[in-house]
Amino acid sequence: MHSVVQAVTDRIIARSQQSRSSYLSALNDAKAQGVHRSALSCGNLAHGFAACQPVEKDSLRQLTKANIGIVTAFNDMLSAHQPYETYPNMLKQACMDVGSVAQVAAGVPAMCDGVTQGQPGMELSLLSREVIAMSTAVGLSHNMFDGALLLGICDKIVPGLLIGALSFGHLPMLFVPAGPMKSGIPNKEKARIRQQFAQGKVDRAALLEAESKSYHSAGTCTFYGTANSNQLMLEVMGLQLPGSSFVNPDDPLRDELSKMAAKQVCRLTSMGTQYTPIGEVVNEKSVVNGIVALLATGGSTNLTMHIVAIARAAGIIVNWDDFSDLSAAVPLLARVYPNGHADINHFHAAGGMALLVKELLDGGLIHEDVNTVAGYGLRRYTQEPRIIDGELKWVDGVTESLDKEVLTHLDTPFQSNGGLTLLKGNLGRAVIKVSAVPAGNRVIEAPAVVINDQNEIDELFKSGSLDRDCVVVVKGQGPKANGMPELHKLTPFLGTLQDKGFRVALVTDGRMSGASGKVPAAIHLTPEALDGGLIAKVQDGDVIRIDATTGELTLLVDEKTLANRTAGIVDSHHSAYGMGRELFGALRRSLSSPETGARSTSAIDELY
Repeated sequence: MHSVVQAVTDRIIARSQQSRSSYLSALNDAKAQGVHRSALSCGNLAHGFAACQPVEKDSLRQLTKANIGIVTAFNDMLSAHQPYETYPNMLKQACMDVGSVAQVAAGVPAMCDGVTQGQPGMELSLLSREVIAMSTAVGLSHNMFDGALLLGICDKIVPGLLIGALSFGHLPMLFVPAGPMKSGIPNKEKARIRQQFAQGKVDRAALLEAESKSYHSAGTCTFYGTANSNQLMLEVMGLQLPGSSFVNPDDPLRDELSKMAAKQVCRLTSMGTQYTPIGEVVNEKSVVNGIVALLATGGSTNLTMHIVAIARAAGIIVNWDDFSDLSAAVPLLARVYPNGHADINHFHAAGGMALLVKELLDGGLIHEDVNTVAGYGLRRYTQEPRIIDGELKWVDGVTESLDKEVLTHLDTPFQSNGGLTLLKGNLGRAVIKVSAVPAGNRVIEAPAVVINDQNEIDELFKSGSLDRDCVVVVKGQGPKANGMPELHKLTPFLGTLQDKGFRVALVTDGRMSGASGKVPAAIHLTPEALDGGLIAKVQDGDVIRIDATTGELTLLVDEKTLANRTAGIVDSHHSAYGMGRELFGALRRSLSSPETGARSTSAIDELY
């Protein structure tokens, strides 16, 4: 193993010793109780299978066949999740084919961040992760199930499903992806038209036409944002079948993989031949594997929060220092938009997950000795699925990239590190992703332009007051303030200013999109303004220095001046869709810390 990867893994194991031990103890207690349906009264059980077909009822009466719970995030507004409409019946039949039963255990909310970007509804986005986690746990709480299939892909949905699933860590579970839509117009062209619209050079009709050609069918958006980062993370953590992440929804291989996932989870139950609970698949090594794969591909910054929270749900304590140290040691092997011009379909065609895993394993950058839903050992994930003579089989993946501008090898990396850096200074701690930021723009020292709402940038841009070197500071955007919405609306404006030759950057206690790109952005700043963070005292004209090469984030104002200032925070909370402010405030304050994963209150923590 690479010395840095091993050292980070060892310190995570040491740091997590007590909490992980407590988690595994609870998992083993649940394991020892056996099939929980056996503890149900006749009335309980009758309710549980009342709507089943006679053959299914007979199976569930006898307690000799596995019952698989399906937790689905289907809705047909979210393109990535629209294919899930037909999955439950297909998965039920696949389970029946191997002598088991399946029931839909729960439906969870699945909002589309693409729809809510820049809108009040985005304030519910991060909060929805906790709602999904609880909804997943509620669905599995009936003690009717021996395993579960988790149907989710996007943004907060996969982390929420996984956090909830880990609260029933004694059950085996698989994620079932639905795949990305086929490629539309090039992402570079989409970004160009967005910037032209921001400058008033094209009208809304032209913008909508471009967006519609980009987001054009069922399936996951093709850029490398949070949704596709989720899929890559899940596969490298061994939580879905090898090579299943990026097969298009209408490919015949897609259905065969989904059916195999259903059959495989039956084998992994305590009634099967390969009992493998999810709480043992997710361990310190698999978490490190997920982080390394994310860094090696320039994945979404949102995962710097989600992986921390996921790990906590399994008793594992990870923080941003771990991400930063690993990033310094892990080279960048993929360039997928916004870190390049290609999309996720091009990555898949170039060699995809099988080649990526092979490179990382051969370089000692990820751990091979882990449990996966496909069996023991991550080397299985260097294979890719094929339909051969009408049967689903796995064959060895390619050993050479078919497009080295998209996916390369360890001896020819795109850069020597993963491009994710921890920033530290008197402003606090933040993360910055520089894999898509030109080298000449990674150090910015400029006056602050302070706003309290991303919507304010439109007028500032149109007035020309941003036509200069500046650091845009958006305060009051943290979890406790307004649910930590993504601030993707800023991207076209800041990108245009950068293209004009101005040196610009962003500092915020909020989030950028998983597709954050060429503008240096110090995000997830903690402590947030509402928690007493110094960002609350930043004023227009204050000089801020961001140095992504050294990890510096400094407000260049003397301490005496700062001591005499009061915090200037304008409450920009929108009370999304008329939601009661008191209720919303209580819920958003239960969100976990973006850096440590610690929660102030959460029923999920009490389940295990």
